[in-house]
Amino acid sequence: SGAARFFVFCHGFLQLSQLLVSGYLKSSISTIERRYGLSSQTSGLLASFNEVGNTLLIVFISYFGSRVHRPRFIGCGAILVSLAAFLMSLPHFITGPYEYDQSIARILFSVTVIGPGVGFMLGSTMLRFYVDIDKVTGVQLTNKDPRWVGAWWLGFLVAASLVALSAVPYFFFPREMPKEVRELRSRSEHVQSLSLTQFIKRKYFPLVLLRNLRHPVFLLVVLAQVNLSAMVAGLATFMGKFLERQFSLTASLANMIIGAVNIPGAMVGIVVGGAILKRFQMSLKQCSAMCVLGMFLCLLMAFPLLFLGCPTQEVAGVTYSESSEFGHHALECNLQCNCPEKAYNPICGSNTIEYISPCSAGCRMISLWIFLSSLQNYTNCSCISKNGLVGSAKPGTCGTSCFHFFLPFVVLSCLAGILASTSHTPSFMLILRIQPEDKSFAVGIQFMLLRVLAWMPGPVLYGSAIDTTCILWEKKCNRKAACRYYDNNLFRWCRVHAGCLTPWGSSSNRTAQLDTQKTPNPACAPQGGWKGAVGGLSAPLQVNRS
Repeated sequence: SGAARFFVFCHGFLQLSQLLVSGYLKSSISTIERRYGLSSQTSGLLASFNEVGNTLLIVFISYFGSRVHRPRFIGCGAILVSLAAFLMSLPHFITGPYEYDQSIARILFSVTVIGPGVGFMLGSTMLRFYVDIDKVTGVQLTNKDPRWVGAWWLGFLVAASLVALSAVPYFFFPREMPKEVRELRSRSEHVQSLSLTQFIKRKYFPLVLLRNLRHPVFLLVVLAQVNLSAMVAGLATFMGKFLERQFSLTASLANMIIGAVNIPGAMVGIVVGGAILKRFQMSLKQCSAMCVLGMFLCLLMAFPLLFLGCPTQEVAGVTYSESSEFGHHALECNLQCNCPEKAYNPICGSNTIEYISPCSAGCRMISLWIFLSSLQNYTNCSCISKNGLVGSAKPGTCGTSCFHFFLPFVVLSCLAGILASTSHTPSFMLILRIQPEDKSFAVGIQFMLLRVLAWMPGPVLYGSAIDTTCILWEKKCNRKAACRYYDNNLFRWCRVHAGCLTPWGSSSNRTAQLDTQKTPNPACAPQGGWKGAVGGLSAPLQVNRS
């Protein structure tokens, strides 16, 4: 009927809006890390908390859903999601401006995939705006600067508004559709007439739960889904960060790639899998075989991704040193300047070596565009030598030199996602056909186990693994904050291979601990002091205008 079709439309819009919140959170993870100084483990925990409420209530709601006014119940839930999304943007409004080192100054199945995709595209748009667009003006950073923080909070306001809008129609739907199918009621009318307390006291809940969990095929299918979902949860949370670090992309561009290529690829896989299932009317064995084949082909496509990436950039005092006598940041050419190690204003030397700040490169002069009053480059840098002459440097990182791997990486990762997603619909049909007398309850158990064993721990485990690959930490208040540099080779293996969850020896031996108490030598400070110095220059300031 028309009412039923309109309900499907509204429910699709609601799912899209709700998953937009989840997708946008994942698209903003690396930006939130940088803004508030969070490790990957902490940001993974933040993403995992998105599943806590669902996990606590999903089994009971799946069983008692027919006893309540479902449309209104869904509408109230959507209002709660909207309020939660508004609250997620609250930290921006109760904290001060961002301070950086400026020594210058099927249908529904498909919708569940489209939602995160739109979330990543929204993230791509919002992260192009500066985080404090509502508080400050005249920011000299660009979105290519490693210190850039985008307006992560703005997307939550947009997503929350859409969820609130999608909730409105549900308060006007009837309790049941006029031609709603009622066959399932005859099976369990006596159970559904029970209250929640009676339901638990009569021990019907544990009996049904054990009946499902003792079914070997059901359990194996769910555990297989748990393995796949744990990987997807980790990748969805940190894929953007991976692309940023491996290929020197901006957060905006990384999110656009995920939202426009990878997630639509997964949607195509789900639709193709469902179409094949319907076309050939597959049996349980055929569904299982299709799942196995899809995952095997996915592994074949994903294996080359272990080798498609960039090596760790050469950073003076961190991953590159002409002498083994000096540790992190300790370069002989700038020892007399006592550069503040907490400073982070990367520059790229003419020798293609990256330096954490102009001071660490021993730069003494700057060149400015006279009409734009913007920094052009640093010159007279005592730590940079090219052809026997004192070198220069330009603002920003040197980036990576293997961008030619980027296109093959995107193509292979998209194909792997398509192949893996073809198993989604067949595996779901296995759940429904294995336990036909407990369809609703079995699905509730399935989603509960997926959240408890995959979606909740997955991002935390991946984040912990990624943290083991950090080679230079920022420190705030004597604790680790955000990671500034990663070992790209280890990061790449961590993304695909879960074996890095075990400790790589003593990670503290590979991690640079920043001494935030070190103060610079006043004799090396530029005119006007360090606070107003351009990038932390190591000698009295001289300016060339061109």
